[in-house]
Amino acid sequence: MNVQSDLDSRQVTVTVNGKQESLEVEGRTTLADMLRQEFHTQGVRVGCEHGVCGSCTILFDGEPMRACLLLAVQADGHEIKTIESMADGNKLHEIQEAFSEKHGLQCGFCTAGIILSVSELLERCPEPTDEQIYEILGGHLCRCTGYQQILQSVRLAADMLLEK
Repeated sequence: MNVQSDLDSRQVTVTVNGKQESLEVEGRTTLADMLRQEFHTQGVRVGCEHGVCGSCTILFDGEPMRACLLLAVQADGHEIKTIESMADGNKLHEIQEAFSEKHGLQCGFCTAGIILSVSELLERCPEPTDEQIYEILGGHLCRCTGYQQILQSVRLAADMLLEK
């Protein structure tokens, strides 16, 4: 019987932050681990490893996904964006600026995942209601801010993007 174990390496081709690359990964490697180790995307944080905290959130073909719940082999042929794709050189993205201005971040551990979820929300809904913002934030745990500053940051980001 020829059963492939989860330790077998597999070739994957993935586009991360606009750069396509092919590499070999073990079948059991999580997407979060591949992104951190192979692509050096340190903004992909591994917190709970159960998909609850949202710190490992990435955009997977434009949709927010938990990188700790996906295997690297599942990313084959897909496009991934991490927080590292947001800024343009030294110029922060408007969402990042808003979080800085309204103190929507403190320790920063959860911030990258929140910002990516917010970017998807603002892309599909440029003028979100507080209820829509709360729904997005409900998938992220932040132990520092109390969420009010995050809510204010999202509102400001929406305004800044509308003015753009």
